[in-house]
Amino acid sequence: RLFWTEDERFHSQFKEGEITKFQPYSKFPPVYKDIAFWIPEGFVENDFFEMARGIAGDIVERMELIDEFTNPKKGKTSKCYRITYRSMDRSLTNEEIDALQDELRDSVGKDLGVEVR
Repeated sequence: RLFWTEDERFHSQFKEGEITKFQPYSKFPPVYKDIAFWIPEGFVENDFFEMARGIAGDIVERMELIDEFTNPKKGKTSKCYRITYRSMDRSLTNEEIDALQDELRDSVGKDLGVEVR
């Protein structure tokens, strides 16, 4: 059935003239959540990514920086990340993702020294 799909996640895996092993992807919808915070000096983005994956595990499909600005009056920089959550075997609920997001907000403030906005 997948050969008739219009899903780009399927078609992007294959190129004409190349034999490629199919990589399964989730058929369930994603849940998007944003988190924004003021970063301290020495902030390491990868520490934030590892923390999110440590809290939510394999359901974190993607993390991307969607906004960054520096407040000229305060001299502080803010970053906003969009986290895409998706399960391979079920639909996720907003309630369960909100709980993970709350845990992440608490952890980044406490362990990474950021000020959550």
